[in-house]
Amino acid sequence: MEFRSLPVSGPPGPPGARPPRRGAGDEPALVEAPPDEPLAVITIGPSAEDRRAVLAGLLGAAAPPLRVPAGSFLVVDHGPSVGGAAYVPGLRSSREYRPAPVGAGPALARPPRRVELTVPDPLLRHFTLVDAPDTGTLGVAGVRVVRDAVRRGGALLYVLPDDRPVAAAELDLLAEVAEEAAVFLVGTPGADPGWPAGPETSTAVPPEVATAPVDGAEPPAEDDESAESWLTARRATLVAAVPALAGVDWIDLDPVAADTAYLRRALVDWASSEGLRRASLSPPVVPGATRTVPVAPTARTSDWADRLERRSRELAYQLRRDIALEIAAIHLRCVREVVGGTGVPGLPALLDREVEALSLEVVAACDAGVDKMLDESLARVFGEVPDEGVRLRAAAAVGWGLAAERAARDFDRVLLIRESGEVETVYGLGAVNALAGYPGGTAGAILPPLGVGLSGGCYQYWRNPCRADPIHARSWLGRALRETEVELCREVSRRFEAVADSLTEVLTEAVRHGRLLA
Repeated sequence: MEFRSLPVSGPPGPPGARPPRRGAGDEPALVEAPPDEPLAVITIGPSAEDRRAVLAGLLGAAAPPLRVPAGSFLVVDHGPSVGGAAYVPGLRSSREYRPAPVGAGPALARPPRRVELTVPDPLLRHFTLVDAPDTGTLGVAGVRVVRDAVRRGGALLYVLPDDRPVAAAELDLLAEVAEEAAVFLVGTPGADPGWPAGPETSTAVPPEVATAPVDGAEPPAEDDESAESWLTARRATLVAAVPALAGVDWIDLDPVAADTAYLRRALVDWASSEGLRRASLSPPVVPGATRTVPVAPTARTSDWADRLERRSRELAYQLRRDIALEIAAIHLRCVREVVGGTGVPGLPALLDREVEALSLEVVAACDAGVDKMLDESLARVFGEVPDEGVRLRAAAAVGWGLAAERAARDFDRVLLIRESGEVETVYGLGAVNALAGYPGGTAGAILPPLGVGLSGGCYQYWRNPCRADPIHARSWLGRALRETEVELCREVSRRFEAVADSLTEVLTEAVRHGRLLA
């Protein structure tokens, strides 16, 4: 089992429901958005001011001041009135957030993972608007988090001011999601329209297409014609680097002039067609959902139970090994940033983003492992690969078995890294819900989600200039990551063991009665 490009952690719907996959031959299957996942448009770009100006233009007079702390996701959804809530790791409930010019409500010890605003605008009945942090601050882990949100939401809105070059992280993200999600490219007027702000170079652009106008070379003349030529060359370079964007039109608009009607229509058209497509993938009655399924003649004498137990231990071991490797990579990236990047004060924000991406990957890997256990065991007991209806019935039974012992086993938990470097467990579904930068559906997953985050004390501790010692920071980082690895591995083992026990009970009943019970 490997961490691969953050597959979807679990759509709403029956337990065990899997997102459809496409792919042929020996090519790897690509994860599509789950049919029941809410539609969302994820906005990215290098400038928060320009992105939020576009969002405010889309929402018109109903939009409040779209201000959130740096590094937080902004989730704008439909509601009867304007309101806001901040979700902070470590807290079991949200905190009020007032989207007023004076800023937030009560001061928070650390930035929230996300801020949710409700706005009474009809556009938000079609989809949710999500504003991600600046692409220049995302880093490796942040790109993974945004990529996961785009694949679940279904659309990406890339806002690029005319005076900014395309960054390498933006090209990488566009290349990864262009074939799996709808992409909307928006250009806005920059401070000096038509000319790059500086000699910033995108290393992801192939050398053969990295033309001088794109990379920030001095323009031959500062007039409208040469500025338009520079913009055309930059956009051509973007298409050359990401061929999947060849059929995507640029939308040039000035949000200050309320020039967003065309973009609104384009987004609504996408939401209408995408909503119908997802609905068609989720029929009211799945084939095989009601038929009688007899067990195989050899089920009573086979060793399916022993194989299931061995498979559970094997999958847990593989995932623990992958967690150890990923923790080592996180440690290396954080040390590099402390020594040669933002320094010690930036360590909490960086580590929090890293463990957020790690949480998503672990949850996705757990779900994939449970899928394997379920499919392999059903095939052995019933003598054939189960169809979707049979699989959903068995998964629902396993989920009910887990629910019976959920309170005893405390699956709803958050691993919270404290300023001492120790990891504390915070229980409760509310604490888990506060972890997501972009909340997605989890009802389709057999296992409940799991999360890791940094407490507010970590931020306050490292903000103190007296503690700006890289050696001390590296020591604390190593201790915190070791504790995180131990707790994560222990939790993974517990979860695979619980699923194996519940699945064994379900299949034992099926073998005893000779068929799968409804």
